[in-house]
Amino acid sequence: MFSKKEEDVVVNASVYDNTSGNNNAQMSDSIYETKQQNKTCRDLPFAILLYANLIVIAILAILRGTNPFTFDVEADQQDAENVNDYRGFMNVALATCAFSIVLSGAMLFVLMSIPGLLIKVSLFASIGLSGFAAVLGFYFGSIYYGVIMALFFFLTCCYAYCVWNRIPFASANLKTGCAGILKNCGVTVVSYLMVALALGWTILWIVALLGVYDEIVKCEEDENGELVCSNPNYFYMFLLFVSYFFTHQVIQNTIHVTVAGVIGNWWFVPSESGFCSSTVTGSLFRALTTSFGSICFGSLLVAIIEATRQLIQAIKSNDDMSGACVCVLDCILGCIESLVEYFNKWAFIYVGLYGYGYCEAGKNVIGLFKDRGWEAFIADDLVGMALGILSLVVGLLTGCVALFLEDVTDWFDAYDGDNERVFAFVIGLVIGLVFCSILMSCVASSVNATIVLFAEAPAEFEQNHPELSSQMRAAWQKAYPGYDSQ
Repeated sequence: MFSKKEEDVVVNASVYDNTSGNNNAQMSDSIYETKQQNKTCRDLPFAILLYANLIVIAILAILRGTNPFTFDVEADQQDAENVNDYRGFMNVALATCAFSIVLSGAMLFVLMSIPGLLIKVSLFASIGLSGFAAVLGFYFGSIYYGVIMALFFFLTCCYAYCVWNRIPFASANLKTGCAGILKNCGVTVVSYLMVALALGWTILWIVALLGVYDEIVKCEEDENGELVCSNPNYFYMFLLFVSYFFTHQVIQNTIHVTVAGVIGNWWFVPSESGFCSSTVTGSLFRALTTSFGSICFGSLLVAIIEATRQLIQAIKSNDDMSGACVCVLDCILGCIESLVEYFNKWAFIYVGLYGYGYCEAGKNVIGLFKDRGWEAFIADDLVGMALGILSLVVGLLTGCVALFLEDVTDWFDAYDGDNERVFAFVIGLVIGLVFCSILMSCVASSVNATIVLFAEAPAEFEQNHPELSSQMRAAWQKAYPGYDSQ
């Protein structure tokens, strides 16, 4: 797994010292000391670009936007008899929020207890769902759909067969990643705060979008009295889409970089870990300052691709482009977007661990792939499937709790509408999925950081976490008997 030169560096590595400088241990030969970058703001122009984007959207929302929360009081009074009491749905939402947070936290212990079983279940679930979809397609006479799903079923079976012997290594990675998160639970609070920030940004952007859209789209009646609207200015729409996805990607990747920094500190200095320790606050501070420009750099690339895809869909809806062209372009852009996102995921690990700039981090990712090969990174796919299935389970359980609350409480007695059970279940399902997905994204980032650190600093891992280290080494030997993890 390592070259001779890298083995010498690892064997001679000493105890890691974090950026706070509190540890006085000798670290002249440390991997961290070798790779840690100076505390300077990197890729600063891209951070400035993000701030400019936020200012422009805020100005547009103030000058051009309309308040989506306003309503006509007089009209509301006139139609008072048609107004429903929705407090029951609000109560269900609050109750299921609390339940999903507790249940999602409990799932961390489940992940550590039976990681291998969860990964196997997720593989079988993927096979079963694709096979079931194929059967449904043929049953209802949709031959084209049935053939596609049958092909997907075959490919999923082949994938499961090829990666089956790598499940123990993925399980060990997952267990180690969960251990790092459990020792630094404060990082999950950071994730929830970032999600709240993303929600606020979405509301602000929508207000600005509505105002701009009213300005660039003119509607008039034609000779027949029908309302005809002009096509929007696609350049303005493209800029607005870039603005939204840019900020959204930055928020998402800030969590990823923060988790990478936290796992790096836990890997080398476990004694400094804690709920709201300097490990968590320090990693968040670095992500929002010296590494923020690098986060913005990588996020902008994905945002431009996503904005282009959305623009193509808008052009198609206005019949300004043929469906075939839209399908081809969307497929190409989707593939490019997936590659860039996959590259960013690993590049941001280096940004969080060592403070590299975005381009420098990218070079290190390419070097890591070249030196280690692609085998170790298959674990990321297996873990991602397990985390997705677990989020779905939490969502379904939360939805069932919402149904139970609808039955045993009087929250909906004043509601005169129909389908309150369906609405309550959907609310619980969505809330459970969202909250568990946030926590699982932290675990996924932790697993990615663990894979990189296991490749680069196994000696420190053995010294600070001997039990987890021995499990990962043993799993590696089973998955790749011809390679030495050292």
